[in-house]
Amino acid sequence: MALNLDKNTNVRMGMDQKSVGLVETKTHTFAKPPNELLLECGRKLGPITIAYETYGKLNDKKSNTILILHALSGDAHAAGYHSYDEEKAGWWDIMIGPGKAFDTNKYFVICSNILGGCKGTTGPMSINPESQKPFGMSFPMITVSDMVNVQKELIDHLGIKKVLCLSGGSLGGMQALQWTISYPDWVEAVIPIATTSRLSAQSLAFNAVGRNAIISDPDWNNGEYFPGKTPAQGLAIARMIGHITYLSPESMHDKFGRRLQEKEQYSYDFVTDFQVESYLHYQGIQFVERFDANTYLYFTKAMDYFDLAGKFGSLERAFEKIKSKYLVISFTSDWLFPAYQSREIVRALIKNGVDVSLCEIKTPYGHDAFLLENEQLTRLISSFLSNLKLKEK
Repeated sequence: MALNLDKNTNVRMGMDQKSVGLVETKTHTFAKPPNELLLECGRKLGPITIAYETYGKLNDKKSNTILILHALSGDAHAAGYHSYDEEKAGWWDIMIGPGKAFDTNKYFVICSNILGGCKGTTGPMSINPESQKPFGMSFPMITVSDMVNVQKELIDHLGIKKVLCLSGGSLGGMQALQWTISYPDWVEAVIPIATTSRLSAQSLAFNAVGRNAIISDPDWNNGEYFPGKTPAQGLAIARMIGHITYLSPESMHDKFGRRLQEKEQYSYDFVTDFQVESYLHYQGIQFVERFDANTYLYFTKAMDYFDLAGKFGSLERAFEKIKSKYLVISFTSDWLFPAYQSREIVRALIKNGVDVSLCEIKTPYGHDAFLLENEQLTRLISSFLSNLKLKEK
């Protein structure tokens, strides 16, 4: 939940005056035996704990809920600060807060750590009640559908009968699509950003290489590295590979080019010569400090398995029961989930008579553009939300 702070407090804390301020992560536990959750893979899991944060106030009709769905490396901490000395705000703080795209003066915003996560929600790091040890690779294989079913349990727990809007980028966008398929009567509108209805062979390949980097690390130990040394090198390499796909050639050229790192000539040795090398090493190290290697394996595999056309016979058939209004957003320089994949989603929605708008934002920043400040993205979302019918009482 968010703790209300006045503007002076925010200033003293060095916070943006439009920040939601101090927030705390809450948890909800369900699916306790013998009522475990049946997963798509056929196995059962329970109990399940889901970590979540909320920002803004739920109105009397509980009609102003916006559910934010995070991508592979995200968590429940989408906005605000956990403490006075926290230097970095939540991962989508630029979009969530008073007067921002997801305006917490109007909306009750929820973000949860998805199933399989490593930031409070049940995942490979969690204790297996049968062995009293971390699950590791004994954790069942999960899918995007399973992630959505767990989020639906949270929505039920909070007493919300219908979500005004869902939004997320990348893996978050996949969850948004799945929500409107699994629970068509529960979602008024949806904003999938920089996402796809299924990974291309190239994206599958990048995920496979990342997983192999982790599995090949001798410290991975078949996923049983608790307690002890984690497969830090493998996870760092996986992150470096992934991070390359999140940027565009143009943005990498503008940011790094062929500039050398703290030197004027080549070292003629196998050390870091170029700035781009140093940057990727830094990204890998930072990621290892906050993320779990096994969670990376499970999340990327869930993305691999997400294939709406394959599951339903065609993308058009997958969207047959959708009742939600759609705003689909893509970025021109995104080569991981190219804009044509968003257009495929829109064409299938149109064939089903869905109220859908498409916007391709011109930007040089690639797949990760949805995580960066973008006035056009903010205006699009704000305008879309303002046109939704909101029951105040």
